[in-house]
This record gives sequence, C-alpha cells and structure tokens, in this order.
Amino acid sequence: MTPSPCPPIADADWPNEIAELREDFAGALNVYRTMAHHPDLLKAWAPLRQHVVKENALGPELTEVVILRAGLRMGSRYEWAHHVSRALALGFSTTRIDAIRTRPEGVDGLIVDAVDALFDQRMLSTEQEAELADAIGRKAVIDLIAMVGFYSVLGYLLKTYDTPVDDNIQKEAEKMPALFSLTS
Repeated sequence: MTPSPCPPIADADWPNEIAELREDFAGALNVYRTMAHHPDLLKAWAPLRQHVVKENALGPELTEVVILRAGLRMGSRYEWAHHVSRALALGFSTTRIDAIRTRPEGVDGLIVDAVDALFDQRMLSTEQEAELADAIGRKAVIDLIAMVGFYSVLGYLLKTYDTPVDDNIQKEAEKMPALFSLTS
C-alpha cells in the first residue's frame, strides 16, 4: 500500500501559522491534522465548522443523523465511525443508528431522504423542501444542505488521503464492529 502524501501531521511538524488551532479543535482529530497540510484552508474552515457542526438550527441529534447518512453515502469509514461514537454519546440506540443505513421512520427518515436527494439529484425537490421545512424549519433545511456539502468535502479529503480513524474511536469500534462498519 502506498503511504499517504498527507498523513495526519504530528505535533512536532505542526505549522506555526496555525499553532492556536492545534490546541483547539484541530489538534484533537486526524481529519484536521490531515487538513493542516494546508494551513490557510484550515484557518478558513474553523469558523464555518463552528456554525455547521456546533451552532446550526438542527440541534445535536438531527445533526448526527445528517452526518451519519452523509458519511455512509460518501463511503467514509472515518466519518461513519466518528459519528457513530458521537451518536452513541448523545444517547442514540444501536437500532436508530442502524436505521440510518436504510430508511428510518419520522423526521430521521425525512432527513435521510434529503441527504440522499442531495447526493443523487444535487438538490431537494420543491415538495421535499417544503415537507422538511414544515418538520424542522427552513433554517434547519438550509443548514442541512450546507452540512452535506461540508461533510462531502471532508469525505473527499479523508478518502483521498486515507486518513486513519483516531485511536480512541478505533478502540470503541473494536467493541462493536458491526455497528461501526460501513456495511451492515
């Protein structure tokens, strides 16, 4: 196997111009350690990440539904594993996580359908957007669309550079391999 041209950057090699990000969110995850090969992009990414991941109109649980489905559709083992862990920490049941692989009921199902439409049709239909807006609000729909784009970019980077799942998540995955696997 050919080594990645952009493996996660170690602390000793971390770019000085983004030193403050290493102590913040970026130093904690391999995805951002990979992105640190492009310091200007990582700097620009930070405020958007804050909104998309932390301050969006979806709230923590629906955010995880979006990210899990996007990670699954991207075939991103990294995103799937990390967000299975995050969903479990939020109290998701293994049944709810497994349902995201197919088509769950209720609002989760509407979100899964929306993520699929964005991947397959590159848009939501007028009817689908209206149904989703009625269920979660228009700002949440816009955040969902942005989130799918955001996590698609991360998926492209993660897959291109074969970024390894972080050790703590890998250990968690070893305890429940079927749940953490991209395939059921």
